[in-house]
Amino acid sequence: MDDTAAIARAELTACLHRITTGDHAALEMLYRRTCAKLFGICKRILDDHEAAEDVLQEVYVIVWRKAAQFDPAQGVSPITWLAVIARNRALDRARAQPRRFAPLEAAAEIPDRAVPADDVLAAAAQGSALARCLDALDARAASAIRQAFFGGSTYQTLAASAGMPLATMKSLIRRALLQLRSCLGHD
Repeated sequence: MDDTAAIARAELTACLHRITTGDHAALEMLYRRTCAKLFGICKRILDDHEAAEDVLQEVYVIVWRKAAQFDPAQGVSPITWLAVIARNRALDRARAQPRRFAPLEAAAEIPDRAVPADDVLAAAAQGSALARCLDALDARAASAIRQAFFGGSTYQTLAASAGMPLATMKSLIRRALLQLRSCLGHD
């Protein structure tokens, strides 16, 4: 686990601990840091925006009441604990909804949403080309690109962890992106 992930995990653990004492600000902070991920879980299971919002609200009510049940000594990360609560509540809601069945004849009208095979092959080729081009970059630049664009780190966080000025980090990433663009043939 990198330092950024360890810090985020510690902050979420601290929020959960503070929630056990009735700290409303800690619940708000936890919500801001986790609501997008938990809403995504609910939405994916329920496929209904309003139902996902309702379940998400239920999740945070459960967290408010049961935060003391989270035990970091068990080796479960706070986000995993929260995701399990969200998943279980969403599944409970999905099971409670009556199922609607369409007549068999309606199946002919259902569009095939599978990604065409040629698109899958093209994406795989692009992915391996990107990996090859990233490997050709300077290790520091490749790491910064991966952390910024695939890990979600901000330039400011990257600059601080690398011990360099923000402007220098931005320049490093800009030069790396130009090299990637050239390598991928998008000049």
